[in-house]
Amino acid sequence: MLSSQESGHAYGIGIITIIIGISVSIFYYQAVYLPESIAKPSVDEHILHPVQETIIKMISGSANPDQQDNFVPKLVNIQLGIDNHIIWDNVDDTPHTVTPDEEVRDSYSGKFGSVGVIMPGEKYEFIFTEAHEFEYHCEPHPWMRGTLIITKQRF
Repeated sequence: MLSSQESGHAYGIGIITIIIGISVSIFYYQAVYLPESIAKPSVDEHILHPVQETIIKMISGSANPDQQDNFVPKLVNIQLGIDNHIIWDNVDDTPHTVTPDEEVRDSYSGKFGSVGVIMPGEKYEFIFTEAHEFEYHCEPHPWMRGTLIITKQRF
């Protein structure tokens, strides 16, 4: 009879230990790990608020595959802190997209690419905070192509 009571206490102490361990783990996950894993990186203010904006126009007639110009300018060289806030302005009368050929993710601004279409008269904006080089296109009009080269500021 004595041995069954001792195992009962050991069992209870084991359960309490497990509950405390799980509680500490949950607290650590919520209070320390999770905020650090989803926190945005620290970025200099001059990169978040560049001196000027870069405007790329989707010009009138871009939906026509025979037209040479569509994203104007097609090749854009960008410097972080100077002109890394990019605005695609749809001045055409047709909806378009800004879609990277391969997935592009900026650690501060997130995934690059318009969500859905950019209607006539609307704009799509993105702030790059890291050096990238990639090509992009319009999903419904794949002949519409552009290239971005984002480099660090030259001092």
